[in-house]
Amino acid sequence: MKIKNFSIVYILWMLIFTIIPMALIFIFAFTDKSGEFTLENFFYVGRYSNVFLRSIGLGAISTIVCLILGYPLAYIISKISVDKQNIVIMLIMLPMWINFLLRTYAWMTILENNGLLNRFLSILGVAPISFINTSGAVVLGMVYNFLPYMILPIYSAIAKIDKRIVEAAQDLGAGKCNVFLKVLLPLSLPGVISGITMVFVPAVSTFIISKMLGGGANILIGDLIEMQFLGSTYNPHLGSAISFVLMILIFISIGIMNQFDDSDEDLDEVGCK
Repeated sequence: MKIKNFSIVYILWMLIFTIIPMALIFIFAFTDKSGEFTLENFFYVGRYSNVFLRSIGLGAISTIVCLILGYPLAYIISKISVDKQNIVIMLIMLPMWINFLLRTYAWMTILENNGLLNRFLSILGVAPISFINTSGAVVLGMVYNFLPYMILPIYSAIAKIDKRIVEAAQDLGAGKCNVFLKVLLPLSLPGVISGITMVFVPAVSTFIISKMLGGGANILIGDLIEMQFLGSTYNPHLGSAISFVLMILIFISIGIMNQFDDSDEDLDEVGCK
């Protein structure tokens, strides 16, 4: 009986906060202001193809940077003692306890023309550099905010790898490079896939980071959607169409990433070899 009660709560939660909002987006995307069925909203979406490309490009760059930084950090954390692991994980999660908006404001203070970074460069005799309102600042903000989402799943996957498998590969004459490419990387691939998904999806759809660090010259999909619902160009039908296209792109990206998640086959292959 208790299990059924919990399932009812879960179903209600999904209905109110997931199914109904998605249904509303679907209805608004395929209707006009008079409530008539139309595909005109999606024709207007095509006008913003450059925004979609910019969002996907910056999201991909930030995801790659997070992967390059996150994998070595996750590996190093998995190799230290358990007590130290807990401390390091806590330090990684600590910034996530601070409000997302405040963290982004902090980067504005650092990167602005009279910010801390340019003040430090002026002490060294370097002319002020325009960091704020650039694509680089947007990528930096994404990496800072989403890096923990890359580190934690990869760390979890590496920590679960049986050390005897690595030792067996070393005993059979495998060098460090072969151990990484043929043992560690295949077995940690589920964590890598999860990390890429958890970083890429919010990076593509973010709007606070691009608005505060990128300025008006770096509008992303999230900014475009916000403008349709809260801005002066109020048009929830177009905003819903853009959101609908964004959801399709995200589902396609997740589907593509899942094609690379052959963890069971990799495990069998490692075990056989």
